[in-house]
Amino acid sequence: MLPGKSTDRGRTAVDNRLFVEAVLWIAHTRSPWRDLPRRFGVWNSVYKRFARWSENRVWHRVFDELARDADFEEVYLDSRTFDLAHGDVI
Repeated sequence: MLPGKSTDRGRTAVDNRLFVEAVLWIAHTRSPWRDLPRRFGVWNSVYKRFARWSENRVWHRVFDELARDADFEEVYLDSRTFDLAHGDVI
């Protein structure tokens, strides 16, 4: 489902997890790409990869796959848990 294989030149599937963690860090902190911590790699390279994945609809495939298994009994949003069956914030 994810692009890249170990024989590809440059960053590949070997570091897809680190790359996704970098994207999640950006989304969580709402920081600009330039503020990405070095442990995730060079910010510009990570951003270019993010842009490629977006252009190639990789994120759509990821979210479609995740949605396939979702039961939506609970939804986590901004550190709150919502019980959808009762409409309550837990």
